[in-house]
Amino acid sequence: MAATIQLAIKGMTCASCANRIENALRAVAGVTSASVNLATDIATVAGDARFDELSAAVTRAGYELDTANRQYAVKGMTCASCAGRVEKSLLKVPGVLSASVNLATEQVSLTLLPATEDRALKQAVADAGYELILSQASPEAQNSPAQPRRFYQRDSWPVIGAALLTLPLVLPMVGMLFGADWMLPALWQWLLATPVQFYFGARFYKAGWHALKAGTGNMDLLVSMGTSAAYGLSLYLWYSFDGHHGAPHLYFESGAAVLTLVLLGKFLEKRAKRRTTDALQALENLKPTSARVWRNNSWHSIAAAELLKGDRIQVLPGERIPADGIVTEGSSHVDEALISGESVPLHKTSGDKVTGGSVNLDGRLEFEASALGAESTLSKIIRLVEQAQGAKAPVQALVDKISSIFVPVVLLVALATVLIWGLAFADWQQGILNAVAVLVIACPCALGLATPAAIMAGTGTAARQGILVKDAVALEQATKIDYVVFDKTGTLTEGKPVLTQLNALNNETELAALAYALSQYSEHPLAKAIVSYAINHNVDLLAVSDFAVVAGKGVKANVKGRAVMLGSGSWMREMGLTLPQDLIAVPGASVSWLAEKTAQGTTLLGLLCFADKAKAQAKNAVHKLQAAGIQVAMLTGDSAASAEYVAKELGLDNFNAEVLPQGKAQAVAAYQQQGYKVAMVGDGINDAPALAQADLGIAMATGTDVAVSASAFTLMRGDPELVATALLLASATYRNIQQNLFWAFAFNTIGIPLAALGFLNPVIAGAAMACSSVLVVTNALRLQRMSF
Repeated sequence: MAATIQLAIKGMTCASCANRIENALRAVAGVTSASVNLATDIATVAGDARFDELSAAVTRAGYELDTANRQYAVKGMTCASCAGRVEKSLLKVPGVLSASVNLATEQVSLTLLPATEDRALKQAVADAGYELILSQASPEAQNSPAQPRRFYQRDSWPVIGAALLTLPLVLPMVGMLFGADWMLPALWQWLLATPVQFYFGARFYKAGWHALKAGTGNMDLLVSMGTSAAYGLSLYLWYSFDGHHGAPHLYFESGAAVLTLVLLGKFLEKRAKRRTTDALQALENLKPTSARVWRNNSWHSIAAAELLKGDRIQVLPGERIPADGIVTEGSSHVDEALISGESVPLHKTSGDKVTGGSVNLDGRLEFEASALGAESTLSKIIRLVEQAQGAKAPVQALVDKISSIFVPVVLLVALATVLIWGLAFADWQQGILNAVAVLVIACPCALGLATPAAIMAGTGTAARQGILVKDAVALEQATKIDYVVFDKTGTLTEGKPVLTQLNALNNETELAALAYALSQYSEHPLAKAIVSYAINHNVDLLAVSDFAVVAGKGVKANVKGRAVMLGSGSWMREMGLTLPQDLIAVPGASVSWLAEKTAQGTTLLGLLCFADKAKAQAKNAVHKLQAAGIQVAMLTGDSAASAEYVAKELGLDNFNAEVLPQGKAQAVAAYQQQGYKVAMVGDGINDAPALAQADLGIAMATGTDVAVSASAFTLMRGDPELVATALLLASATYRNIQQNLFWAFAFNTIGIPLAALGFLNPVIAGAAMACSSVLVVTNALRLQRMSF
């Protein structure tokens, strides 16, 4: 049955806008109809297309969805079936566009219309048998000392209490191996087993009942039904015992042991899951709680939350920097390891940027706050990590489908087991025990944890190394990459060119002054090199008018009534100039040419050569990628001579020079047409089209926000070796997911038939089920110890 979804659209102004959006939505696979109401700015779509596909279609049409993203904790989930039920209940709420439950973090991420009310969400989850936590504790409450909890309020109490009562029931089974008869009287067995069944096991009954009311099943229902069957069979055998032939053969120990083992498994699983969020917690712990700020002509210590943009802040040695800012006074080394993965402390002095959360090591710094709260670098990193850890991998769709029918199928298998053993072999007692084993071993806990546990561990490990992953889809895409394309300037090279040759055809002083005038308003690295040279050599600064940037080519302006241009060789050749290459004296230099346009035509005035050395890690980065079987290429707007020089130095497979911004995207598309899965690595505005075109965009956060927003991976420091690390880590994460899914399916595929045939008693089945969940999470945690 096709679903109907409503999308709020921003940016529509006329009927043609609505038509364009309708056509874009209808082109999405799975959409059966789409209509746009211009009066309400609402698009109604019918079909089975995913929300992210619809969102991408609206973006391609040139518009934007008016949506909000919210994240809530959910209490009471125990398995993949629970997660699926919570998602389905939320998707039925009007205004909810997408819902993704992460069983490992017990949180749900929602994309919804801004007007959607929290109480409607809470009620939908409550109707499904769970609890949506709408508000988090305040920062003050989070930072306050934890109140001591009584022993029966601790997570370990159910395990300890159930184990103490179960041990006397299980020990006689051990004694039987040595010929000893330690069996307790039936009354004592009942007295020990009953608290385990109905006090420590009450959580399973409660959650199972909610599942039944919702018309579905979950792990708790299987456990409660299985152990109740063993408990009820024991009561029946005790009641019907005629007093002859010794004591009745009861199964109180089976039910109690299964519940204890399941409780132990959930306890160990919960502890292991906490470790998968270590990276995120470490980032949260970086947020300082106080700051020293200059107000009313003196220094005051205030809460970090009270800081204002523009505040003058002082940080002493050993203190954590409370906000992003620009250093105004002082000099020190700053440790940014937990933020960018940079292991070497960075020297900071006046004019340098500092990042909130980093540690001031050895000097006093004063800086002006430039970004606070949600806009700070640290907060943005935390949001990206949370987003990645809460996202679902594409492979999870198959798991969700299996989970939705898993419990009903298991119940049918258990019923068939009882009937076959009872009717075919006339052994109803054995049939019930085998059915109990089927119900217990089939719990789908490991299935629900297989994917999110690996993604959380993988993205957390990436964050510690200075790699931010946009979502789980990007992780999967990274495993398919077989061609990496690098931008040159600022990515493979330092991006800090120095003017090394200035060659005028007539007047060198005039050439320097004109170049300085044209460069003063440009942010291009070559322009900054010219400005630096001019200041150091006391070049006169001339006034300019009609200044303009010609994208991918250079700059032009009127300087003292003269129309002059400074830019690339390809631009000059477009204007009919012949460029004297023999004048270039710097090997592999980037060259800018200065020309003047007059009524008689365009005249070349001279050239400027710049040296920009390759980054120390660039050669290793290229070699690592090539060793992994990935081809490497370079795109640059620089001259062919400069590009060839860097390519030979680094051992690159291929390179393209004098490429315009749109040409970079076209070059990436050309590689894709040859059958390659391409990753583009860049840092500038001119790289954004290519980053968007690539199968995987990788941006260096040392570059522009535009480049970062167009990318699936963000590298927190300008180290090209991180590209190889990111791709290798993504592959390791997906191998881990495959391993986890194999073990999760293997336990059930092998265990259920063995239990039905009588080869597994309920106690062993309970132990196997508990082990499967712990094994899956422990395997995911291996990613935290891997080096790449």
